[in-house]
Amino acid sequence: MVEITGVNKHYGDLHVLQDIDLTVNKGEVVVVLGPSGSGKSTLCRTINRLETFETGSISIDGQPLPEEGKALAQLRADVGMVFQSFNLFAHKTILENVTLGPIKVRKQSKAEADKRAAELLERVGIAHQAEKYPAQLSGGQQQRVAIARSLAMDPKVMLFDEPTSALDPEMINEVLDVMVGLAKSGMTMIVVTHEMGFARKAADRVVFMSDGQIVEAATPQTFFTNPTSDRAKDFLGKILTH
Repeated sequence: MVEITGVNKHYGDLHVLQDIDLTVNKGEVVVVLGPSGSGKSTLCRTINRLETFETGSISIDGQPLPEEGKALAQLRADVGMVFQSFNLFAHKTILENVTLGPIKVRKQSKAEADKRAAELLERVGIAHQAEKYPAQLSGGQQQRVAIARSLAMDPKVMLFDEPTSALDPEMINEVLDVMVGLAKSGMTMIVVTHEMGFARKAADRVVFMSDGQIVEAATPQTFFTNPTSDRAKDFLGKILTH
């Protein structure tokens, strides 16, 4: 579903992505772990060209990433993205936030979009909040709206860039629960996160990045119990002892 080959990116002198090769199969959940500054979020953002890259190639469902224009907009419609900040439209209701893309981009009728949005808001547990505005919801609820909004486009793959890092601790699980459900439903997902519990529970594969490189990739079981690289051992030692 996602094929990344030899991707390199610099910010000035900083080589933030170094010869990245990664293939994500249809229905696979890949969790990207690593210390801050390892290139995880940059990698996530290159997959729908929110970040450009200098060399290499990325294709989604067999189609190379277009550089700009209508083809890129079409591709972005197929790749859902959920960010740290929820990026909801403050002046639109929850329902309007979820239906905007399907009506404008997918050309669905309002009735059709409303029906699908109601189903998705039910699925993420906030159907009763449909007529409210984002500011009236908690952070965890807003992030669940953001997930519903991405799903409304019927994406082929979902990208999550640290979706719980801006949330209070008591709200994190309500978002992760929705993501676990999504993973179990067969959605192709690439998730950049610090949530080790989610990685253990929902990932098919853990990819560990450090200093702009993929250092190792393994099943969660193997990665958490028997990491092969010193950098991964050091990373796990720091986070799992607290």
